[in-house]
Amino acid sequence: MSEIYFDNSSTTRVCREAAEKVMETMTENYGNPSSLHLLGFRAERAMNEARAAVAARLVAEKEEIYFTSGGTESNNIALFGAAYAQRRRGNHIVTTQIEHPSVLNVMKKLEQEGYEITYLQPDSLGRITEQQICQAVDEKTVLVSLMCVNNEVGSILPVEAAAQAVRAAGAPALIHVDAVQAFGKLPLNPKRSGIDLMSMSAHKIHGPKGSGALFVRRGVHLEPHVFGGGQEKNLRPGTESMPLIAGFGAAVKVLPEARSELKKLGELNAYCRETLQKTDGIVFNSAPEALPYILNFSVPGVRAETMLHFLSERGIYVSSGSACSHGRESHVLAAMRLPRERIASALRLSFSRYNTKEEIDVFAGALREGLATLTHRPL
Repeated sequence: MSEIYFDNSSTTRVCREAAEKVMETMTENYGNPSSLHLLGFRAERAMNEARAAVAARLVAEKEEIYFTSGGTESNNIALFGAAYAQRRRGNHIVTTQIEHPSVLNVMKKLEQEGYEITYLQPDSLGRITEQQICQAVDEKTVLVSLMCVNNEVGSILPVEAAAQAVRAAGAPALIHVDAVQAFGKLPLNPKRSGIDLMSMSAHKIHGPKGSGALFVRRGVHLEPHVFGGGQEKNLRPGTESMPLIAGFGAAVKVLPEARSELKKLGELNAYCRETLQKTDGIVFNSAPEALPYILNFSVPGVRAETMLHFLSERGIYVSSGSACSHGRESHVLAAMRLPRERIASALRLSFSRYNTKEEIDVFAGALREGLATLTHRPL
């Protein structure tokens, strides 16, 4: 039985180019990039190549890219670093109710330390408006943190509006964008958009788990909270995980051009919506203009976990929400104020460049079979 994998927002299959680069770096080019010998120089060159690949994708300078262990660490370094560096200038932070836990849990900690956090609420399709951002930012705001793309429903947040809001309020705020679900999928240019900090992760773009990056605009100061031997300009010290970094760079180098791939995924998403609409009772939770890589919908009457396991037994892999939620009720759908039955029955499909319309046909057939089996409704 062939597998159908529609859980790419949780993680992706590592592409051949990245896997080969990881193996090469572990077995041949295995030097420490801090070592002053030939193997060390080779490792440093490989790290610089990976850094340049990530920077090029962001239209940034390679000196503005810092390697981390992934999106969670990038978010923590950015948020704590910015809040602590700015604490003499104010204590107000703006974010949203639908951020990833690696942002929301940092916000909880900062609240305990005396920061005032404004959490913007989405509408019923997970959207945040420019007006909400502008109204929330004031002269005491020191940090604005918004995800570029929501990981559960795919809504695209108006992150460019943050820079406009900061300027209009005369605020000293730094702007952080969690781009874990957007990097490699949307054209990103943080400096042109007025963004100071941007988080990324390799395993969302067919790279290895355990590697990520943080864009820090030139001139921005972050307060470090890990101390060591000076690697990554003291912001994230510790011996670099060269195999993972090299694999990250290799995955970036083979990413398709974002706009052309968006068109292709848009067609796939539209086909999936059209196909699913033929099944009675399905309600879409993703906005029509959401990132086409993600499609969230509910099948009231069947709990998501029950349907997920039914599909899994047939080699079809989907998600009931964020991989970090471990089956708990989605805080994103709850913030959207959806009915509890709709939240409990929500499934997320997340696509990659390797998925096809034929796979959608197989999935839709299995979904109908699941509904018939689990609710005793006719096929």
